[in-house]
Amino acid sequence: MTKILFKQFAPFAILAIIAIIALFIPLLPNFDEGKYNAADVAWILVATALVFLMTPGLAFFYGGMVHRKNVLSTMIKSVVAAGVITVLWVTVSFSLAFGESINGLIGNPKTFLFFQNVNSGAPWSLAPTIPLTLFALFQLMFAIITPGLVVGAVAERIRFTSYILFIVLFAIFVYSPLAHWTWHPDGILFKMGVLDFAGGTVVHISAGMAALAGALVLKRRKSHIDHQEVPPANIPYVLIGTGLLWFGWFGFNAGSALGSGALAVSAFATTNIAAGAAGLSWMFFDVLRGKKPSVLGFCIGAVVGLVAITPGAGFVAIPTSIFIGFVAAIVSNLAVMWKSKTSLDDTLDVFPCHGVGGIVGMLLTGVFATKTVNPAGVDGLFYGNPAFFITQLKGVVIVVVFSFVVSFVIFKLINLIQPIRVTSEEEEEGLDSSQHNEKYFQGTLIVASTGMETELPTT
Repeated sequence: MTKILFKQFAPFAILAIIAIIALFIPLLPNFDEGKYNAADVAWILVATALVFLMTPGLAFFYGGMVHRKNVLSTMIKSVVAAGVITVLWVTVSFSLAFGESINGLIGNPKTFLFFQNVNSGAPWSLAPTIPLTLFALFQLMFAIITPGLVVGAVAERIRFTSYILFIVLFAIFVYSPLAHWTWHPDGILFKMGVLDFAGGTVVHISAGMAALAGALVLKRRKSHIDHQEVPPANIPYVLIGTGLLWFGWFGFNAGSALGSGALAVSAFATTNIAAGAAGLSWMFFDVLRGKKPSVLGFCIGAVVGLVAITPGAGFVAIPTSIFIGFVAAIVSNLAVMWKSKTSLDDTLDVFPCHGVGGIVGMLLTGVFATKTVNPAGVDGLFYGNPAFFITQLKGVVIVVVFSFVVSFVIFKLINLIQPIRVTSEEEEEGLDSSQHNEKYFQGTLIVASTGMETELPTT
């Protein structure tokens, strides 16, 4: 009983302590040397909002694909990260990711603890035309959506409180180190020469490998063991989610130019084109395999294209993005097909789509990056520089191993603290009801005159 009370009390107590400490953080005036560019500030503000929109977009995308008894539990796991990561980012995670470097491995947690020295600090060295606070908020949105991506692999069987603990540990021990390695000028991958424009390693490979680790630790759902087909709860939700993700991704990639110039325009264009090409590639490849063109196929393919173009959006030419989207969709489609023949229960194919898609995107950046598009980058294999491709390959291997091993340890550790998986009875009941005491009713007709509910047939 004492253990149960502690688990119920601990989350609220931790949040209350953080809120009280925040009252005593010293206040400093905003830093302003008159060097900010108004157009850059306006664009990154918009881009920050666009990236945040991807979180509810992801909720719809995932929520539409699971069983109808798990819709709400899946959607809230994506959205709740906006709360957890926001508080964590302000307190310590931003400092771990972008604070003063400790041997290129992690940021000093004291540098920006509780956002100290952020409002009053000098601009980020790689974003000199916008306030440091705006840079921190833009990066926050990336940190929010990354653990949300993992939800798709562990959906329909992970305990909600265990998932909350996973978010915290993942942000501290996986996301923050990778962000530091890749995007901090003193980070080990940055110094190696690895290029990741908007998060192929930091966001997608890390989430994909965490998804693989989570699926292995949580093991298979009963429906997966029994080979039961789980019909998507609401395919229009998937369409809505795809649209929101696609729209938000313009901020994700074009915003990573950290300014409103020609590079942002190029990244915007490559993002849209790769998504369109990948959606078509997935759908037409399915037709080649004897299937009918499907809504889900195009939507999943488009998202894979967005994933694959992310690391190279600001380094590759606009026409090249067609090829990247085309190839990435086929590779991920084949990975999904391979996964379906194994015992791996990655519910919504996060590893084949985000993990494999991110890997393909990083390697193709090593092939097609060109200084013609971005003078701050390098030429890739296609332009006579095989050394850069090898650098990208090394970076991918490092991130894959690190993300998988640490995420696997995190899931195992959580399982020691409390059962990470719901009971078989709770799984059968559905997580909407067993974890949240709420239900998603699809096709429920409310008769206004009588107040009666009539359940309509569902497909």
